[in-house]
Amino acid sequence: MPEQRDARRAAVGELGTALRELVEAAVLTEAPVEELTAAAGAARELAARLRAKARGLHEIASVDDPATGERWYSPVYGPGNPVAPPLTATHSPDGRAEGRVTLRKTHEGPPGLVHGGVVATLLDHVLARAVRAAGRGGLTATLTVTYRRPVRLGVPLLVTGEVATTDGRRTTAVGRVVAEEEPGRVLAQAEGLFVALRPERAAGVFAPTGRDVGAWTARS
Repeated sequence: MPEQRDARRAAVGELGTALRELVEAAVLTEAPVEELTAAAGAARELAARLRAKARGLHEIASVDDPATGERWYSPVYGPGNPVAPPLTATHSPDGRAEGRVTLRKTHEGPPGLVHGGVVATLLDHVLARAVRAAGRGGLTATLTVTYRRPVRLGVPLLVTGEVATTDGRRTTAVGRVVAEEEPGRVLAQAEGLFVALRPERAAGVFAPTGRDVGAWTARS
């Protein structure tokens, strides 16, 4: 029921936030060895509690909506995933999407800078969201990222994407990353090609989930 799913989503989001705080604390800590050992034991106890009732590797979470592509444990934006950047994303039916995020030590590459793979992941997600917003399904076929300037930790970022061309099951989208305070200064930009799966192909790819997954499928 919708009320039950909403309540579970709220609890999943609260746990995800707490665990993100824990992950960041673990990355930043210079606590004594004894404290690290004690914390590891406590973390294993918590993991055992959460594993007491768990879904299988291919099962879709009860808080997800596979028809729209919303994944609550997504490693890019999922409220319940403690490794996901705290990305807040929106989209519009004209094939545009944007995300806002401030990245910290958890996603560091070179000292003080965001890891390039994280930048690419954010762009991939926002481009894909733009494609879905336009009513086009698709999996990423190619993603070309150009890094123009270093992306610094602790800086509020704006990631934007928009559909560029469509041709049958193929859709291209372009996007960029800027600092919110300097929107005219591009830090990274990308072009992605997304190819929608034919329904019969999608049925095979997603068969292990046991669900009808429509967000990555060609629209009729």
